[in-house]
Amino acid sequence: MSAALQVSPPDPLLAAIEAQGFALLRGAEMAARLGPAGAPAELDAFAASWERLETDRFMADGGRYRRRRHANFTARAGQPGHVRGPHRPHFQAVVHNSLNGGVERWFGPMEDAVAASAPLQALLALGRGVADARSPRTDWFVEVHQFRIEAAAGAPGFPTPEGVHHDGVDYVLIGMIARTNLAGGETLVTDDAGDALARFTLLDRLDCAFMDDRRVMHGVTPVQPADPALPSCRDVLVITWKRIAPGEG
Repeated sequence: MSAALQVSPPDPLLAAIEAQGFALLRGAEMAARLGPAGAPAELDAFAASWERLETDRFMADGGRYRRRRHANFTARAGQPGHVRGPHRPHFQAVVHNSLNGGVERWFGPMEDAVAASAPLQALLALGRGVADARSPRTDWFVEVHQFRIEAAAGAPGFPTPEGVHHDGVDYVLIGMIARTNLAGGETLVTDDAGDALARFTLLDRLDCAFMDDRRVMHGVTPVQPADPALPSCRDVLVITWKRIAPGEG
């Protein structure tokens, strides 16, 4: 008799996204998936770059509680890796961002060393693996955002001041980098009717949420200092993949 066919079990990350439109991966699992790029020394150097972000001056609410940098990449079907594109503004339609949409927003460019770093390249590869598995033979436009949300006593920070929303892309990876003296910051996942699907808090480094942005909406509750006398901030990496239509890009 021939040997029984060995069938590999489905990837739990893909299975969760397929079943419910999102997945939550805690930091230890994500670090293991990243291999050498998830080593503490690599992540320490990567996280240190959040100290060099620039103030977001496009907040329609007048807030100065958000710092960020931005980069864009393309990933072409049949070609490995992501190719960084020339620096360009970030744009969202008003339907996807009722507060800051409809405006070309220029943010400081991601530092070259950060864009080429092992952790970012590994996260890009992981996310593209999900995107390609669910939408094969697709070209992707990819944006990467480094965010720092600052809070002070009596002056909370708002990770998603536009509220629960779609980003207007196909897939979104949200990764925790650091929480410093922070309370709040609970992630909400809902369907289009606003009914809650999940509530969780990204606490530890590399705790990540992966969203099918076409199926679910997400938002994050305000943050405030745990100790009002000390500095407080929430550092997060957001990566989005949006399919490039034929003739675009």
